[in-house]
Amino acid sequence: MHAIVQDYYGRQLKSTADLKTSACCDASQMPEWLKPLLARIHPEVLARYYGCGLVCPTVLEGCRVLDLGCGSGRDVYALAQLVGPGGEVVGVDMTDEQLAVAERHRGHHAALFGFDNVRFVQGYIERLDELGLEPGSFDVIVSNCVVNLSPDKDAVMRGVQGLLKLGGEFYFSDVYADRRVPDAVRNDPVLYGECLGGALYWNDFLRLAHRHGFADPRLVEDRPLAVTDPALAARVGNLKFFSATYRLFKLGALETACEDYGQAVIYRGTITQQPQRFVLDKHHAIEAGRVFPVCGNTWRMLQDTRFAEHFEFIGSFDRHYGLFEGCSSSMPFDQDAAAAAAGACC
Repeated sequence: MHAIVQDYYGRQLKSTADLKTSACCDASQMPEWLKPLLARIHPEVLARYYGCGLVCPTVLEGCRVLDLGCGSGRDVYALAQLVGPGGEVVGVDMTDEQLAVAERHRGHHAALFGFDNVRFVQGYIERLDELGLEPGSFDVIVSNCVVNLSPDKDAVMRGVQGLLKLGGEFYFSDVYADRRVPDAVRNDPVLYGECLGGALYWNDFLRLAHRHGFADPRLVEDRPLAVTDPALAARVGNLKFFSATYRLFKLGALETACEDYGQAVIYRGTITQQPQRFVLDKHHAIEAGRVFPVCGNTWRMLQDTRFAEHFEFIGSFDRHYGLFEGCSSSMPFDQDAAAAAAGACC
């Protein structure tokens, strides 16, 4: 599978125009604060971008960030501006041709930004322990439509868990299926290269996350994917695919369900990119200045992470009131384009 991916992204694809499905095309609504950052990135880097979501979370100044499967470096150079001169962004990719594009324009971006805080490492995301990266040294790890391409997703998640600091997060976009992908689809070179063949059944992803210590994966946004090529659509059959962005926090005290302890938070409105409301995930758009009831896990995701200074916290864990209302086990993705277009937060 590594050889298939290296050939597809290193030699067959020359730009996003060569893609045959919408799986590796970022159709997320672009926030206004991100547009000027992307406008400063070299055109060749942008042309070789094959992501399926936005992997630029907020509150990154001074952070150390790792990008798994960084490709030509679009997200690395966007994140570099967010972490600033006091932070660092490391990009890992196995494809020589993609890394060559990223390295070729490193000096260009350093001159434009006024600082050089990025570096690129050639290697496999399943073997992060072999790349000389210090365990527990990253505040945030991101990935954009790459985990689905890995033949050993357990190794990826194990590596992520080991490299994150306590309170850090894995914030990533990827492709998921509404059921387990059959071998005929999984072994198709084009469908695999287009990020569909290696897609996880969404519930198997949740089990994978739990297995590696990420107890409460939070869905940030999602959209259904269209396979418009008739030949590929025939091979896919009744499978439904979704692009989705998740955030997984490394917090040992998280529970596997949303438990109610009568807690609440108040967002101070102090995050530059989100002054009116803070979006934690698809179901938590927290309006500034307003008391917002939360479950115990959400409390910890805000109090025990880099977000703590931006919130006031009400309550404790002294009394338990059962399952938090609205905690669900059904498929979390919107299944039609109209619903997906309505927005990521409720």
